[in-house]
Amino acid sequence: MICGPGARPGTTAPQAKMEPSPARWFHVRRERAGRGRPRTGVARTSRELAESEEPFVETRQLLRSMVRIRSAEEVIADAYRDEQEMRTPVHFSIGQEATAVGVCAALRRADLVYSGHRCHAHYLAKGGDLSAMVAEFHGKASGCASGRGGAVHLTDRAAGFAASSAILGEMISVATGAAWAFARGGEPRVAVTFFGDGASEEGVFHESLNFAALHRLPVVYVCENNRYALGSTVDARQPAGTSITGRARGYGIRAEQVDGNDVRAVYEATRKAARHCREGNGPAFLELDTYRWREHVGPNWDQELGARPLEELEYWMERCPVRRATEELRATEPGIERTVAAWDREFRAEAREAIALAKAAPFPRVEELLSGTYGN
Repeated sequence: MICGPGARPGTTAPQAKMEPSPARWFHVRRERAGRGRPRTGVARTSRELAESEEPFVETRQLLRSMVRIRSAEEVIADAYRDEQEMRTPVHFSIGQEATAVGVCAALRRADLVYSGHRCHAHYLAKGGDLSAMVAEFHGKASGCASGRGGAVHLTDRAAGFAASSAILGEMISVATGAAWAFARGGEPRVAVTFFGDGASEEGVFHESLNFAALHRLPVVYVCENNRYALGSTVDARQPAGTSITGRARGYGIRAEQVDGNDVRAVYEATRKAARHCREGNGPAFLELDTYRWREHVGPNWDQELGARPLEELEYWMERCPVRRATEELRATEPGIERTVAAWDREFRAEAREAIALAKAAPFPRVEELLSGTYGN
C-alpha cells in the first residue's frame, strides 16, 4: 500500500570519557590490568578517515528503498494469506520502512546487522537477496538459510546481514559480541542490532549495554519503538516518567530519540551514531518512534479484533514514511508520485517473480538434514 490521504486498512493508495586521537581510524579503550581487554586499533591519518566516510545518500534513493520493501511485503502478505504455502510465522514491517532504510543506508557493507523476529525490512535494506528470502519463507533449499530457518531466521553474510532470531532480545547480546571482536581486532567496523520496545525490558538488554559501555564497543543499538509488545502497550509495561532512551543514557551511552517515520532524520542520526562508534567513543543508542500497520504476526489487520484502536492506526498512517518522503521531494521533483507508482509496479513484479521461483525450487534433501550442525 503506497498510502495516500485518507487511506484505510485494506485499501490501496497513492552514553570523565577518554577522548580518542583525532588521527585514529578506529580507537578502542586502552588496555587495563586483567585478561581479555582490547588493544588499541589501527591508526589512520585524518585524511584517510575523511576519505572513508560513507557517501551521502539522497532522499530519492531512500524513498526507492522504502517503496521496494513496502511493495514486496504487501505482495508476500497477500500470497501468504491466500496461498497458504509459506509455513512459517511472518512479522511484517509495513509502516516501519524508514527505520530499516534510514539505518542501513548509513552503514558500510562490512558492518554487520542483527535483527529479531521482525526482520524482513532490515534484511532487504542491508542488501539481502529477495529471492533467497522468499525461498526461505517457503522452506526451500535455495532459501537464505537453506530452507531451515523460516521467516525469522534470515541471513546474508555477503550483504552484511549477519542473522536474525525469534528469541526476544537474543541478537542484542550477539551484536555486542561482534562489536567486541571488532574492537579486539582493531577493525573499523560497526555492529548494529535492531530490536523492539518489548526487548528493552529483557535482562540481556541491560547486560549488553553495560558491557558495551564498559569496553567502549562499536555497536549501535536500534530500538524500534512501535509502542506494542504483542498487544501490550508501552504505557502498560514501563513506569511513567521513564523512557527507553533514558535507560540507555543511564549507562553513559550516547543516546538519541528520533522520529522513526522520517527516513532522512533516521539516516542522519545513524550516520552520527556510526561515526561516534568508529572514532572509538563507545556504543550509541537510537530509539526510533514508529508504528506497524499490520497485526503482530501474520498478514492481516488487527483493529477489528480490538487489539488496537482504529483511530490510532489512522493517526500513524497519516505519518506514513513513504508518503512523507514523497512529499519532501515534490518541490524539486514534481512528478515524484508517478515515479513512486512505477517503482511500486516494478517491485511488485519482482516479488511475484521471487514467489514463483520459490514455488518451483526443491525442498532440502533428507540426507542433508544434519548438515551444518555441530556434530557434522
